[in-house]
Amino acid sequence: MLNILTHGDPAAPKLLIAHGLFGSGRNWNVIAKRLSDQYFVVCPDMRNHGSSPRFDTHSYFDMADDLAELLDGPSYVVGHSMGGKAAMVLALRHPELVKRLIVADIAPVTYRHTQSQHINAMRSVDLSAIERRSEAGKNLDPEVRDFLLQSLDVKEKRWLLNLDTLEAEMPKILSFPEVSGSYDGPALFLSGADSDYVQPEHRPAIKNLFPNAHFAKLRDAGHWLHAQKPREFEAAVRAFCV
Repeated sequence: MLNILTHGDPAAPKLLIAHGLFGSGRNWNVIAKRLSDQYFVVCPDMRNHGSSPRFDTHSYFDMADDLAELLDGPSYVVGHSMGGKAAMVLALRHPELVKRLIVADIAPVTYRHTQSQHINAMRSVDLSAIERRSEAGKNLDPEVRDFLLQSLDVKEKRWLLNLDTLEAEMPKILSFPEVSGSYDGPALFLSGADSDYVQPEHRPAIKNLFPNAHFAKLRDAGHWLHAQKPREFEAAVRAFCV
């Protein structure tokens, strides 16, 4: 169902990468192409993102089930931020499909910050007057401008995001659902050393659901650790997914 980009030999071990909020599978092209020498890398557009279908719902159960449809056996699973929460729920609901799990800079907790301001900023762009992607960036937060603009289809003058559903479902995106059981397989919680998304007080919740969890940080990286330190992120994936 999801639109996917693939890299590498389909006969190689499968590695699924789930992107974060407002992202797309192609955000991961550089890392995915480098990893494709060892893995068959699958990078989906999550529901309500990119070229994947639009829905009225955006729960982590929805997203986990979407990801499960892409896996036909035990696979390596990597997820960042929103995609990390979806990957966690996938591992908890379908442990037989997850050989090893890497969760990038997110914890199974509810966060207080919201991302609705970015939705409002994207809506405020007069797309009818846009001829070049750079022209749309004036209203956007400089810290995430380039990232958000990757989801702008200038030719069709539309955002490749279901902004209405993402706004309506923001409370679900910020939270983490009640999930029974645990995932006993190897799990790596990889964080940016400069990020505040994964705190020491989150570890009991992580260990409760993922008793075999390991923790590591990338130096001089924040929440967007894979974009800020791509080679280090790639090396961590290769070291863990063996």
